[in-house]
Amino acid sequence: MRRFVLDTSVFTNPHVSVQFGEEPTEALQTFLRLARRCPAEFYMPLSVYEEFRTMRELEAELAGDLETEIWVRSPRRFSLTIPSDVLYEFIHEVRSRIDRGLRIAEEHTRRAGASAAMPPDLITQLRERFREAMRKGLVDSREDVDAVLLAMELDAELASADEGMRKLGNRMGVKLVTAAYLRRVMENLAGEQSPALR
Repeated sequence: MRRFVLDTSVFTNPHVSVQFGEEPTEALQTFLRLARRCPAEFYMPLSVYEEFRTMRELEAELAGDLETEIWVRSPRRFSLTIPSDVLYEFIHEVRSRIDRGLRIAEEHTRRAGASAAMPPDLITQLRERFREAMRKGLVDSREDVDAVLLAMELDAELASADEGMRKLGNRMGVKLVTAAYLRRVMENLAGEQSPALR
């Protein structure tokens, strides 16, 4: 039986969740309907589940349905072994990003000094470029690490649209499923034909 570890992006990233429905509640209900018929197990670490619950207000009935279909379980952090090469690469990546972020801040400081009054869009540009340099493609939260570790521990497929999680999972030999294709994968496993193919 296939196992999937789900990240919040499956339900909160608009480019991914739309495969299940236009509205958040509709998307979750469609996922649950498919999960009931799909011969697979679905997992979510407690930290990810709590993050999801803060992002989406769920009625008690829908939350109960979610916990019926998705196992909420954290990885066994104290018994997992991570290759030292992964840690070394992570440290190198963080240091490189800090240097890039510093260069961006210096560039914007020079540009601000050259103008008589600092235009508001300069601050917005600084924030966007700094955020991209520092966070894009990097695992930067406990929730992200928990999902990757749980997928590794369970030998499950990681379903996430987060570039950093996918990159780390790939480095650690975790199976990946493209989050935007999860509905189709579930339909295939359930032996269903999507409306587009009927």
